[in-house]
Amino acid sequence: MEVVEKSKKFLKIKPNLEDYDKTYKKFKWKQAEKEIECFSGRRLNAAYVALDKHIDTERENKLALSWEGENGESKKYTFFELSELSNKFANVLKKLKVKRGDRVFIFLPRIPELYVAFLGILKTGAIAGTMFSAFGPQGLRDRLQDSGAKYLITNSELKKRVYEVEKELPELKYIIVTDGAVDKVADKAAGKKHGFKEINYKEEMDRVSEKFNIKKMKPDDHAFMLYTSGTTGKPKGVVHSHKAIVLECMTAKWVLDIHEDDRYWCTADPGWITGIAYEILGTWSNGASTLVYEGRFDAEKWYSLIKKYKITVWYTAPTAIRMLEAAGDVYKKFDLSSLRHLCSVGEPLNPQPIRWGLKAYKLPFHDNWWQTETGGILIANYPCMNIKLGSMGKPVPGVEAGIVDDNGNKLKVGQQGNLAIRPGWPSMMKEIWKNKKKYRSYFKKGWYITGDVAYKDKGGYFWFIGRADDVIKTSGERVGPFEVESALVEHPAVVEAGVIGKPDPVRGEIIKAFVVLKKEYTQSKQLEDEIKEFVKKRLAGHAYPREISFVDSLPKTRSGKIMRRVLKAKELGLPVGDLSALEEY
Repeated sequence: MEVVEKSKKFLKIKPNLEDYDKTYKKFKWKQAEKEIECFSGRRLNAAYVALDKHIDTERENKLALSWEGENGESKKYTFFELSELSNKFANVLKKLKVKRGDRVFIFLPRIPELYVAFLGILKTGAIAGTMFSAFGPQGLRDRLQDSGAKYLITNSELKKRVYEVEKELPELKYIIVTDGAVDKVADKAAGKKHGFKEINYKEEMDRVSEKFNIKKMKPDDHAFMLYTSGTTGKPKGVVHSHKAIVLECMTAKWVLDIHEDDRYWCTADPGWITGIAYEILGTWSNGASTLVYEGRFDAEKWYSLIKKYKITVWYTAPTAIRMLEAAGDVYKKFDLSSLRHLCSVGEPLNPQPIRWGLKAYKLPFHDNWWQTETGGILIANYPCMNIKLGSMGKPVPGVEAGIVDDNGNKLKVGQQGNLAIRPGWPSMMKEIWKNKKKYRSYFKKGWYITGDVAYKDKGGYFWFIGRADDVIKTSGERVGPFEVESALVEHPAVVEAGVIGKPDPVRGEIIKAFVVLKKEYTQSKQLEDEIKEFVKKRLAGHAYPREISFVDSLPKTRSGKIMRRVLKAKELGLPVGDLSALEEY
């Protein structure tokens, strides 16, 4: 790949795929449905498209999953083996009388049983729900209670958190335990019995058949759901259909450039939509081999995995890229020559990590934009497109994006406004669980309103400004936190930064930055003033942080998103809202 930095805001890449504009103009989603051969009499099952369509083909004995545990243990599974295991799990659920539409939740670390269970649930026609293993009792209660889940798959350690809130989960009937013996009472001394029955996963898997008649679902039937956290109130359940795999499959091909001979690594957890769409469904529907690593971030370990498994396509988060940069020249110890395509998602990708990726890996990271609610990538920097540093890219074929005002009216090129998408793409959320009013609030004048502020340039590229409730209004000007954070991380002393608007009697708001320094730097008033001046010269007199606090870390979700609302709430002494997804990356 030929990559040339023409200016500070532009990378020119020699195209290696079909011209984007030509494809965008002529594409229809019916083409994709035919291409992935998933529709049969208007029936499909996402688990079949991802996995079982490969059986009785040359792919069935191909490696599908390479798994490595946090302690170095490893396992490998072919498409055929995953098909049989997920069939067996579907039969376990069938014995427990699972029905179409039942909510079956998974509460596990990234172990093979998670992936087997997810696909097995889809095969039965039930709705799969995923939860981060970091969730505490209250986070579990909120999700299991709201969804009315009857079934939960977890392990002997994590199930103890369920015990703490089981009285508030009257609809939970079965807990399937993936390891060890099951318990019959919660408190043996008091003789208290659970309100649910515990099932031994291993014993039941040994008893059932590896054959299962996969349920043929309507394309719009519910397949899986995830809960997203908000500033106030309880998390909301976003539900997706089996048809979501159409967009996930095609965008894995277009944006991630996945081919069946690729060895792919997505660092996301399936408790986040990326881990479902592009670690399970989109990836395997293209026949590629996937690496799953159970452990936490460690620069040397990550590089050793790329070397060991000869990873070709790598999909990770901006937070991780910045942490890899902070680790210095560690990458030089490892042969990373297998890498050919890099992508990023979670937070907008600042220009600096892209430049660093070019230095370290001789490859740029390609940013892309989407949300839990969209179910898949909608705007992206494609392998065939020139990258404008800091841009989200252009919409994927079949998706119309626009910038609208608060009344839903389309704005002109260059004007800031609400990023909006025309409804109708295959992976658009089907509902917010038990909350029709909330679901309807997303739509206005024929647009899905994303909640992000952005603008579109003359070349058709979209540029992220910030979440609508994060945009700072200072001295009559609107400033996006991403713009200021991008300038801050350009400073040689800064690893990462989070920016908020702080109320001010004169300016309305001032910009306050929370900055994490590289280990070789020490905080001081002199450094603070230097950073302020550095940003002012790059942006504008009103767009630099008038206050800076040096911090050891920033509050982030497990997906790597900086939780600016937490920074703001703590700064102003306000309630921080739901923190169930809060965890250091």
